[in-house]
Amino acid sequence: MTLDAVDRILGQWQRERPDLDVSPMGVIGRMGKLAKHFEHAIQDTFSQFGLNVGEFDVLATLRRSGEPYQLSPTALFNTLMVSSGTMTHRIDQLEKAGLVKRIPDPSDRRGTLITLTPEGFNLIEKAVEAHVANEHRILSVLPQSEQELLVVLLRKLLTSFEDSR
Repeated sequence: MTLDAVDRILGQWQRERPDLDVSPMGVIGRMGKLAKHFEHAIQDTFSQFGLNVGEFDVLATLRRSGEPYQLSPTALFNTLMVSSGTMTHRIDQLEKAGLVKRIPDPSDRRGTLITLTPEGFNLIEKAVEAHVANEHRILSVLPQSEQELLVVLLRKLLTSFEDSR
């Protein structure tokens, strides 16, 4: 078995505080380190398309909303769980790049909808394909059965937080 950096930390704690069960540090420490590796690998893929994670999220949310690929700014920031100011900035940047546009909301004359432009649609189609391929590559070290088990375990942890709120 190959040891990692977290094993060394756990060994130090075991030596210094043998009375403590520090095993949760192993799980949470590895998840934290993996999250950073995932963020870098994912951003590297998005950068190939001139996007950052936040911009990808907006385009992907519009794309997966289905035709006509448009949502209100409120629906976008509620879906992405960011502040309205952050969402406005992302939309402004994407609009400047010609990837989205603001259009009047036909059901609310005071409202606006954010819609994918044809350029935005084509870009997100390519970016999401590369993103999924990258995620397959990242997880390829685990056989399918282990990936499925990991999904079950991570879902259990995640829902324990979501159910408590």
